[in-house]
Parts: sequence; structure tokens; C-alpha cells
Amino acid sequence: MRYLAEFTIPFKGLKLGKHQFEYELDNKFFEHFEYEEFNSANVKIDLLFEKKSTMMELTFKAMGTVNVNCDLTNEPYDQPIDNTLFLVVKFGDEFNNEDEDLLIIPHGDYEVNIQQYIYELVVLSVPAKRIHPGVEDGTLDSDVLKKLEEHSLKSQKKKNEDDIDPRWDKLKNLLNE
Repeated sequence: MRYLAEFTIPFKGLKLGKHQFEYELDNKFFEHFEYEEFNSANVKIDLLFEKKSTMMELTFKAMGTVNVNCDLTNEPYDQPIDNTLFLVVKFGDEFNNEDEDLLIIPHGDYEVNIQQYIYELVVLSVPAKRIHPGVEDGTLDSDVLKKLEEHSLKSQKKKNEDDIDPRWDKLKNLLNE
């Protein structure tokens, strides 16, 4: 995968201590990963980068909204994003990113790319089942919700009770005679 230059941090020239980075994400960022679940995105990433003599600690904070479609009604809505990620970067013999909280980079490297961690932080912040807030509080007026209610089990039972054929009533009278 091609790296986006603005998400590559050259740490070799940074002094020991804490450094602050900010990133603004929109749909172009997610298109780079060929992720098309978001209609639009407006997410701000605050990164606290702490360089130590033998390792680096990165604390990501994602805040903002992504516009997604509701899983029940397919109505678009803004899903708030508020999540954090803590990552430790250490030096080793070879690159290793198998652990989600630890990144090992070779001793000779002088920069680290964080785009994959930011992508995963935002995508995993969205709930697996996306439900429009209007569905939960009952204020959403949608054709899909009306159809779902119409075909629900409760309305089917009520409909069946109301739709008794009048000819059956005539036959019931024959039993009573």
C-alpha cells in the first residue's frame, strides 16, 4: 500500500519529549483505503507523540462525525466518533506489527507511518450495528419503518384476527343448529 506523506512522522530530528500533531480526515483519506462505508467524514485526530531514548509512545484521540446509513432504514445520519488508541513503537531487528498495541521497526529507520492506525481507530469506532437516533427515540418518519411495522408479527396477528371471512360465521351457525 502506498503511504500518504502527511501521515509519516520523521522522528529522527525530534527532540526527546512530547510533541503534538493534528490531522483532519475527510472522505479522501478513506478512499485511499478503498473504504466506502462512509457517505462523508469529518474527523479530527489529535496525536501526542512522546519520544524517549529507547522507544516512542503515541496516543491518538479521534473526535468528529462520519455520515453512515442506518442498517434498519438506510437513512443517512451522522455517527459521532470519540475514541483513543495507545501505541508503543520500539526498535528491533525487523519490522513487526502483529501486536495491535506494539509496533517494532528496524534500528536504522528514521520515520514511522501512522495512517493504518488512524484508519483502524476511526473505522472501529463506528458501531457494528448502525441505528439512526430517530429510530431509537421514535422520531424518525420513514417509509421503511412503516413497512417494517406493517409486516411485524404483532400487526400480522391483529390483521389475521380482523380479517375473518364472514362465510365462516355462517358455517359456525350450522354447527349450533
